[in-house]
Amino acid sequence: MMQEPVTMNTGRLILRQWKPEDVPVFADMNEDPEVMKYFPGPLSRQQSEGWAENCRQMLGKQGWGLWAVEVRASEDFIGFVGLHAPTIDLPFNPCVEIGWRLKRSAWGKGYATEAARECLRIGFEQLGLNEIVSFTSIVNTPSFAVMERLGMKRDPDSFQHPSVPPGHILREHCVYRLSRLDWMQSGTK
Repeated sequence: MMQEPVTMNTGRLILRQWKPEDVPVFADMNEDPEVMKYFPGPLSRQQSEGWAENCRQMLGKQGWGLWAVEVRASEDFIGFVGLHAPTIDLPFNPCVEIGWRLKRSAWGKGYATEAARECLRIGFEQLGLNEIVSFTSIVNTPSFAVMERLGMKRDPDSFQHPSVPPGHILREHCVYRLSRLDWMQSGTK
């Protein structure tokens, strides 16, 4: 059953359903080696198109997912932020993760944290989740900083990501967690 996707406004951003004009910008972003530094490699145009379509369908089916993010003042699409239930075999499944990817020109402005805070609110208040996780390669310190600003706490143990080839520098991942109770008590909501 299709649902109307949740659209959210923050002080500077709109989190919304994907538009066709987002896809070329998204594809360019996914070909940028700096943006994809903590992923096994850049995505082809076809992979980016498929990825964006999957995000669009997920939002249409569930009403939540990986939202397209645009800057309110300029209406520029800058990437995605959102919630996702991973289907790959992870040691902490089932779970809902929060994730983000922004184009390089949007870095260092607090956009990922601002949008992610709104996604946490949706996850805890509207979806009734008890916990939201985030995970990344143990060398991805920029994402650690966002996770920590969100009040997430790092698990002491790491894991080997099943989608990253053995021996690859990005295979070892860490997990950050945030419970609904900790989120409510943190004052960062």
